[in-house]
Amino acid sequence: MPIVTPKPMSGFPELLPEQQLVFNRCLDVVRRTFERYGFAPIETPAVERKEVLTSKGGNEKEIYALSRLSAGPGESAETEFALHFDLTVPLARYVAQHKDKLTFPFRRYQIQKVWRGERPQSGRYRELYQCDIDVIGRGSVSLMTDAEIPSVIYHVFREMDIGRFVVRVNNRRLLQGFFDAIGVPPERKIEVLRTVDALEKIGRDAVAQALIHKVGLSQAMADRILEFLDSSRGASADDVLKMLRAQIESGRIQSEDFARGTHELQTVVEGMRSLGVPDDFFEVDLSIARGLDYYTGTVYETRLVAHPDLGSICSGGRYDDLASYFTNEKLPGVGISIGLSRLVLRLLDAGVLKPGPATPAPVLVTTMDAAHMQDYLKIGAELRACGVATEVYLERARLGDQLKYASRKGFRFAVIAGEDEFAAGQVKVKDLATANETTLERAAVAAMLAEMVRA
Repeated sequence: MPIVTPKPMSGFPELLPEQQLVFNRCLDVVRRTFERYGFAPIETPAVERKEVLTSKGGNEKEIYALSRLSAGPGESAETEFALHFDLTVPLARYVAQHKDKLTFPFRRYQIQKVWRGERPQSGRYRELYQCDIDVIGRGSVSLMTDAEIPSVIYHVFREMDIGRFVVRVNNRRLLQGFFDAIGVPPERKIEVLRTVDALEKIGRDAVAQALIHKVGLSQAMADRILEFLDSSRGASADDVLKMLRAQIESGRIQSEDFARGTHELQTVVEGMRSLGVPDDFFEVDLSIARGLDYYTGTVYETRLVAHPDLGSICSGGRYDDLASYFTNEKLPGVGISIGLSRLVLRLLDAGVLKPGPATPAPVLVTTMDAAHMQDYLKIGAELRACGVATEVYLERARLGDQLKYASRKGFRFAVIAGEDEFAAGQVKVKDLATANETTLERAAVAAMLAEMVRA
């Protein structure tokens, strides 16, 4: 039988155990924080009908369709199914399907893999974990939800300990009102939003040229838009809000949407502070537009201060109608998404997150004497009963080789006992970092070693 050469598949990340443990810890932080705020988990199938996934006009080139490798006579290998490329469209289908069984406001979190048929490059993958939270209302959802979402983001990333980050907040209604006030034609407002959303990616000059030559705005109008977007740069949230209110009170900008968006933004900022988000960790940034059409109010983007090259590590916002393609009932909501694979793998590469041991267990029970194998197994069981993750070395090997194994995998302690130790009713515990050995009574080893692990 020929040997198949093992090769990595581009865009499908694969981690070593020590890296996977870091990823899993981050995943646990996300799940724990989501649940701390009362979000309940759901899971939708990895596969949806093609008509569901294309209902919001998604890029069909990015959707992986499913087919069988072969088909029988008269059959087609093609199917009506495809892999989901995000968690928002499946959520819309799920809420529309189960709305009469759900309790609203519906607070859900979803942590699953998604698949995207795009060209792999640094930080972009074909298979990745998405971590989403959304609050869906039936007819309406409180504006205080818009303030709560950044609080969740803040506590997730603080507990992950990934360095300074900033949650940047804006309001799409405010931007739309500004565009109205300066005379942007209604049919071009979405195109303007998509264009200015690329400001950080392509730069001010390129955005100005696109507004003029692609969108069709005048030079004066493009300049005024960019001047407005720049006006929040380096300013405190309070100074930006004061400037916005001054525009309204002076009559320089006369727009109901602008006034309402400003009020909503101020309410969100006040709510964030009440929820304990420090001013150092958020800012009002008028250039945050979020190019997706369905955002209608508050929008968010989160960036690492020391690693701006990573781009947005968490984004989202408010939308007026989640499931319009699946039901006539209005279901507004607010949500965010963390692309955890993209974030953690880039942070591992940058050295911000550092791999630790290649084992989740701090203790290895070595096995020196086959005649005492049952005793070794009992020690392992006693340690686990005390809440200490423990591995018992089950292969035949010299003690020196077992200790090399322990050091290579990153165990903190090794339990060592031979015929003499068992005869004396004792075991030795070796601290693998310092090489110090402690002799413990056999009857107390589990409780005492548990204390050493927790110290």
